[in-house]
Order: sequence, then C-alpha cells, then structure tokens
Amino acid sequence: MSAPASLLAVFAHPDDEALRCGGALALYAARGVQVHLICLTRGEAGRNTDPTLGTVDLPTQREQELKDACLALGIHPPVFLGYHDSGRGDRLRRDDPLATINADLTAMERQILEVIEATHPQIMLTFDPHGMYGHPDHLIAHRVATAAYASSGFRQVRVQRLFYTVQSREEMMRLQSGRSLGVLEGLEPETYAVCDCTIAARIDIRAYAAQKRAALFSHRTQTGPLSTLGTLSDEQFAPLMESETFSLGGIRSSVPEYPMHDLFAGLDVEFRPAAQSERPA
Repeated sequence: MSAPASLLAVFAHPDDEALRCGGALALYAARGVQVHLICLTRGEAGRNTDPTLGTVDLPTQREQELKDACLALGIHPPVFLGYHDSGRGDRLRRDDPLATINADLTAMERQILEVIEATHPQIMLTFDPHGMYGHPDHLIAHRVATAAYASSGFRQVRVQRLFYTVQSREEMMRLQSGRSLGVLEGLEPETYAVCDCTIAARIDIRAYAAQKRAALFSHRTQTGPLSTLGTLSDEQFAPLMESETFSLGGIRSSVPEYPMHDLFAGLDVEFRPAAQSERPA
C-alpha cells in the first residue's frame, strides 16, 4: 500500500517559509500532501516594520503571524523548537544561551528527528548551504535539517529526498539591480546563488501565487511600510510568484527526470486531498 504523501520544511524564523517555498507548500497541500513546518525560533531579534501595530511583544506577534501564514498556505500549524533568534551583524546575540548560535546542535537534530518520526515525510525542505544570504540561524537550520535527513537513514522513517531552497544567478542579479531585496546587496551571486545545472527542481507556482502572497503578508511585522518587501512593486514581485527553485541535498531513490518539475516524482505515495472542513487550521 502506498504511504500518504508527506513533506516537512525546516526553517529558522517566521516568514522564512513564505518567500522561497510558500508556493510549493501551498501547491502540495492542495494536492493532498500532509505539509508540516518546523520553525527554530519566534524571530525575537527581528524588527517591527509596521508602525500601525504599535508596541508589540515581537515573539508572540510573530508566532501568530506564522500561524496565520500556515493557514493561508493550507498547511499544518507550525512546530516551534523553542530556540531564540540569534540576530546578525551588530545585533548578534552571543550572550543569549537560548540563541541558536549557542545551541547544542545534536539536541536540535534529535528534536527534528522526533518530528520526522511523527509525520513520516518523504520530502524535506530547508535552506541552501549559504543560508540564502548568510544569516547565522539560516546556516544552523541548514546544518541540523541536513543532519536529521542523514540520521533518518538509520531509523524507521527514512526521508527519501532533501531539497534546498535556492535562487539562480540570473534571479539574484535581477533582484540586486532592481534593489528590490536590500538584504541581497553586496552579496556575490557566484557564492549565494546557484548555477542553472545545480537546480534540481523548478516548480510552477503561478496557480498558488495569491496564497503565497497572502502568507507572506501575514508577517505584518516583516512586510510593513518600513520594510523592503512592503515597498515592492507588482513588477518586482512577479518573478517570486511564478516559480520556485530547489537544489538536491540528498536522495535515497531514483528520479524519473532531471531537473524535476515535481518533488515527489517517481515516489510511491498516495495523495489524499482533504475536504475544506478537514484542512489544517
């Protein structure tokens, strides 16, 4: 009997799930995949870019924003591992014992393995080896997710494929030239992007662009009028709403094509679309 299709994404902060793979998460949820999300932190070191929210307790606010984003995508509510956002640059929280940069990474890996055992994913998603733009927490999410994938080979639930969210050199150059994502300015595309032959999967998400956008803007503290994302034009947003790209981090089964257009291609799984009333809330 085919196993129910399941996917587990592992990211560091609320909003990480939306920008680079929100469309894919919505697509697979709509197809009947059980889509789960691990978030290492509640984004404690972030900034509130929406003055209309007034004074907020940022981790509480961002936790709710992620729950709202998951609802918009049609996926299960997030699993928070309880670590703290490490910040970056001059805001790096070296003295916070709960910051991910100070965490026991083997213990964090074990937490992820517990979720793997509970959710039985065939597919895992996480950051690429450069953490999109080098954020320390992104790098740790990449490391512990990759480690958990490797360790799952010795356990009852063996994850079949691990994918990394990536951007092509062309896409990164376009974003930099348009100054549409300020966080990318000054980063070398040859380091933080991937060459075309490294892209293992390109997923058409146009049918789910509205859900992706809704999820992204559920993160009000991060997409307010004082943020870069909050000031993007429709033209600048367009490439982010057409397709999402992934490189291959690990594989335990053959693939019918390369690059793939379906992360589950060739796997013996059963898609079980849920009725509206049965979808994750």
